[in-house]
Amino acid sequence: MYLLKRFPLVLAALISCFTFSWTAAAGDTAPPAQPKPKHLVAFVIDDFGNNMAGTEEMLNLPVPLTVAVMPFMPSTKQDAELAHKKGHDVFVHMPMEPVKGKRSWLGPGAITTDLSDEEIRQRVEKAIDDVPHAIGMNNHMGSKVTADERIMRIIMSVVKKRGLIYLDSKTTDKSVAGKIAEEMGVPHAENRIFLDDVYSVPHITKQMEKICKLIGNHPLCIAIGHVGPPGKKTASVLRQYIPRIQKEAEFVTISQLIHQVGH
Repeated sequence: MYLLKRFPLVLAALISCFTFSWTAAAGDTAPPAQPKPKHLVAFVIDDFGNNMAGTEEMLNLPVPLTVAVMPFMPSTKQDAELAHKKGHDVFVHMPMEPVKGKRSWLGPGAITTDLSDEEIRQRVEKAIDDVPHAIGMNNHMGSKVTADERIMRIIMSVVKKRGLIYLDSKTTDKSVAGKIAEEMGVPHAENRIFLDDVYSVPHITKQMEKICKLIGNHPLCIAIGHVGPPGKKTASVLRQYIPRIQKEAEFVTISQLIHQVGH
């Protein structure tokens, strides 16, 4: 009677032993575990087009970048052509009105909130035409414009018509760019962190450390740096971190990221 009561437990133990032995034997011929897929990291470098400091250093980095070129500037075409030749993505770095800041900082052809629908449309079209090889657009400044649904719908309509990607530089938490891009079917992405909002090597290094942590916890990361006042410093720090980042993530352009993620 005792054995009958205990039979389910005995049977379970026997099955467990058999399963373990079979698994161990089968393990000899089991396929090897697949390597963990690398995360993706995209560095976007803004403010090309005006012969800015760090231009050469950035373009010569041995990783793919997304190069955001301001339209209607002295070296717009030169920088875009060279970036394209080196295999980087070229984006239009579209000047857009901020909540605070001087209009003189925007550069020519800027989008401001006092413009008519048609004028906005024309300015975006002309900017795209002025930057050779452009496959995308992101905003230069723009905290006021990117929070304005009327204007962003017009901008996105042109971006969609021209078959471009839109990257929200995310200069304000009130931005509606991503929401409208999603609604209108525009391929889009969003900046996660600015590298050099403070122009010092210690700050840029601190931001790179943040990126390394982000890479470990997230499947993708987008960061924005700049040529200009911080350009050579940013390029130098980024170059130093390339080997470390490559152990954890694959450097990609924004177009490659969107293609792989399917956003």
